[in-house]
Amino acid sequence: MTEQYERHLREKHLSENTITAYLFALRQFRQRYGAVTQTNLCRYKSWLMERYKPQTVNLRLQAINCYLESVGREKWRLPFVRVQQKAFLENVISEADYEYFKTRLKEDDELFWYFVVRFLAATGARISELLQLKAEHIRLGYLDLYTKGGKLRRIYIPQALQQEAGKWLAGQKMTSGFVFLNRQGQRITARGVSAQLKKLAVRYGIDPDVVYPHSFRHRFAKSFLDRCGDIAFLADLMGHESIETTRIYLRKTATEQRAIVDRVVDW
Repeated sequence: MTEQYERHLREKHLSENTITAYLFALRQFRQRYGAVTQTNLCRYKSWLMERYKPQTVNLRLQAINCYLESVGREKWRLPFVRVQQKAFLENVISEADYEYFKTRLKEDDELFWYFVVRFLAATGARISELLQLKAEHIRLGYLDLYTKGGKLRRIYIPQALQQEAGKWLAGQKMTSGFVFLNRQGQRITARGVSAQLKKLAVRYGIDPDVVYPHSFRHRFAKSFLDRCGDIAFLADLMGHESIETTRIYLRKTATEQRAIVDRVVDW
């Protein structure tokens, strides 16, 4: 069952992270409930809702619905739970903290992590996309990727970053291949990046809750809108299928909201 489902997912050209998450959900369901019946599907959904946040519940349900589609049981699809949208963005690194963080990394000659942070924040790439970056892409100035629906997405590397990273790679005598490697010469993992960024945040006195790979993607979007204001263009850069997904970046962070209230409310 799992092998057939994995083949189905790969035929849909889903990312490795998505395939891993979907297979995990199916295994979780089978371990708890065994046979795929409508009753067991409803039990699984209830069990998820008691233990996980709505976003996680919906991810697992999406995985199960995809499986049902693969075996011709679309009529058994489970409806998603409603996600209550907050009026503000949470846990997004501020522009000031980002500037401080990258400055300290460069001063301490932590150039590997400096460029991890720079590429995330200056391109809006997801961590899974960043790990596909090669020296050839830096020379070219962009990285082309295909989204889930087979749509081409281009991740642009700003000229200043392109030149700075090019000098760094020249110093490393790296002319080709993946850029972000571990000591064994293998590509670093998303988990490894997250863990190291947390350690560096603590070292420099930055709240670790706002220092994680996706936070820098959020920073890119917020800063881009502040300077450009073209939300449709941002949606393309972010690889969002719907501009409604991008509208979240029109919201302020909780910190920004507080600052505005403190400045404006004088009565």
